Amino acid sequence: MSGEIIVSTWSFGRRGHDAAWGALVDGGSSLDAVEKVCRVAEDDPEIDSVGWGGRPDRDGRMTLDGCIMLDPRQCGSVACVERHRHPVSMARQVMERTDHVMLVGPLADDFANACGMPEEPLLAPSARAAFDARQVGDGGAGGAGAPPIDSPSGALFPDEQRWRHHDTIGTLAIDGRGVLAGACSTSGMAWKVPGRVGDSPIIGHGLYVRPQVGAATGTGTGELVMGECGSFLAVERMAMGDSPTEACVHVLKRILDAGPIESHETVAMLALREDGVWGSASIRPGYRTSVRRHDQDEALEPHVVLLER
Repeated sequence: MSGEIIVSTWSFGRRGHDAAWGALVDGGSSLDAVEKVCRVAEDDPEIDSVGWGGRPDRDGRMTLDGCIMLDPRQCGSVACVERHRHPVSMARQVMERTDHVMLVGPLADDFANACGMPEEPLLAPSARAAFDARQVGDGGAGGAGAPPIDSPSGALFPDEQRWRHHDTIGTLAIDGRGVLAGACSTSGMAWKVPGRVGDSPIIGHGLYVRPQVGAATGTGTGELVMGECGSFLAVERMAMGDSPTEACVHVLKRILDAGPIESHETVAMLALREDGVWGSASIRPGYRTSVRRHDQDEALEPHVVLLER
């Protein structure tokens, strides 16, 4: 297969694809495309797991995480930022302007200020309302929860019974020159312990890109992905000859083999090979992948689901 392609986690990824596709097919870069896809999600108040619409920590404070990557020597990441709505763009500035990979917390926000990025409110009214409802006992805080379910609206946790969960936009792209790029952005786990950072901004965990091989990203319970260096492992499996789907399945089986998981926990993996072939797998139903290429624009069920529910 050949030609431009963008693949992203969850059906709300299609909104970002719409915004990024025109420039990509006009000769734009895959790096610009993945940044744009994430920025669209970060600005959308209906998406309750990323950016402006995401759920805050247990104290009602919003912190955001993100990363971007071209190859192991060209990657950037930020975590636990509180004053800037676009962690993916902050991560790109880290990659392009510094000799570092990761900046965290208030000093990452200070760095963004120095780069000329505007400070913006991070907590949408809908997210504040969800937090307030939880504080008075209407937000499902006592429920066992369930895995996130993909929704065209962008709300993965519409009944707030899924309060223990969180998800991510991870996006991978190939441009007309054959260059791979990836990016990832999240508001992290809803009602998390303040300061918690999951897999999303960690290179090799939530995202990994290796030119001439492929790229991978994960979504779901970040602590499970982190325990297996999930995205790095998926790309390594492709380097060893696995198809993208086989690589995703390998990661998920490793997670399940490591020990039992809770009923509310799940992980989905998405991988894109350097030739444009992609694959996905999920531990539980409910996940979908957004796909955009010249003859395709849709959200699809995973190629493999390991557990029935």
